[in-house]
Amino acid sequence: QVQLQESGGGLVQAGGSLRLSCAASGRTISDYAMGWFRRAPEKEREFVAAVSYSGRSQYYVDAVKGRFTISKDKVKNTVYLQMNSLTPDDTAEYYCAADSNYGKVVNGAPDYWGPGTQVTGSS
Repeated sequence: QVQLQESGGGLVQAGGSLRLSCAASGRTISDYAMGWFRRAPEKEREFVAAVSYSGRSQYYVDAVKGRFTISKDKVKNTVYLQMNSLTPDDTAEYYCAADSNYGKVVNGAPDYWGPGTQVTGSS
């Protein structure tokens, strides 16, 4: 079983950048497809991005395409979400997730979740 811990959230001005990290322990991330999700205030949790277990395939929700990049560092056993050109609409609690099935991550039903990190984009 893998444990996940996010970090890197904070307050950023519109147009700024942040990089979120998700450190995994207990298992290697090479065994899992990984994803990022977010929940904005008073909204449902939504899928943001996913990367396959090999790291060669990525998938993004349309709202972040061209601005966010998901990547894996297998040496550090960490997954990243590089977020550029942030806007107030990106304000949310961001969650890292993992599953051995890539489809379950993309469809929003991974088995393992981190506790989340808050990102606030100011205008």
